[in-house]
Amino acid sequence: MNKEISATEAVILRDKNKDAVLLDVREHSELTICRIEGALHIPIGEVPERHKALPRDEPLIVFCHHGMRSLHVVQYLEAKGFENALNLTGGIHAWAVDVDPEITQY
Repeated sequence: MNKEISATEAVILRDKNKDAVLLDVREHSELTICRIEGALHIPIGEVPERHKALPRDEPLIVFCHHGMRSLHVVQYLEAKGFENALNLTGGIHAWAVDVDPEITQY
């Protein structure tokens, strides 16, 4: 079962739990366009070798541009035993629309 979270729900969760982690799985080139301040960046291709460094006991909100790549990462993490991974529905685009209009849309 895939766990999804909206951008507004993610902000509420992060406000209530300061240890929640936002994981940006977009490519390096996409970071030059826009980013969410404080998010951890691991490009999708590096997740298999770096997933062991991710927290398992705090909410892990995974995002990409529109939510498809991050959905695949959440599914991968779930297969590796992560029960805390959530996919940010709509990705950073939804974050820009619903949470932070200062973020550049692309």
